[in-house]
Amino acid sequence: MTAVRRQLDQRTLTTIPGDGHRDRLLDGLAASIAERGYSASTVADIVRHARTSRRTFYEHFAGKDECLIALLTAVNTMLVERISASIDRTAPWRDQIRRGVETWIACAEADPAVMVCAIRDLPSLNGDVARRLHRQGMEAFVATIQTACDTDEWRAAGAGRVSRETVLILVGGLYELAATTVEDGRRLSEITETAVQSSIALLAPREPVLR
Repeated sequence: MTAVRRQLDQRTLTTIPGDGHRDRLLDGLAASIAERGYSASTVADIVRHARTSRRTFYEHFAGKDECLIALLTAVNTMLVERISASIDRTAPWRDQIRRGVETWIACAEADPAVMVCAIRDLPSLNGDVARRLHRQGMEAFVATIQTACDTDEWRAAGAGRVSRETVLILVGGLYELAATTVEDGRRLSEITETAVQSSIALLAPREPVLR
């Protein structure tokens, strides 16, 4: 079982009661992505890792892309929930940012190939479902970060509401940094401090402009 699936199983984010085959297929896709990448993966690869049949696969998914969307939907949900739960809203605001970024990196490093797939492959898929999932994932991060930055601790530091545009710039930049790091053969933990300091710089409370 891959690290991503272990994390998903801990929260039962994708489990359909009594339907272990679907879980195994998602696990099989994650394993194939780690082994060959998404583009080179086939349904045969997925069922081989899942130790099930093509017939079982097509009972659950219309094709490889639909299976990927199901996997990434679960991963996105898990990631947002983990980040939100990890942040102590009473801690100093810099510590809140650090904790959120460290949690994101730890989750992504559990299965970096799936993370890169979400960044590189999902936007290239045809169809409204893939585009909607990509947008939903970004909007979930916007909501999570805006909520995290809307506490007494942040307001005491003089922070106003963090704009959606600011969060999109932050998340997009972190995604690209993470993807290129993995593609260069490096561990995601190597970029932790850069990611933390960049996030602090972008989300930091601003001093009022004197006119």
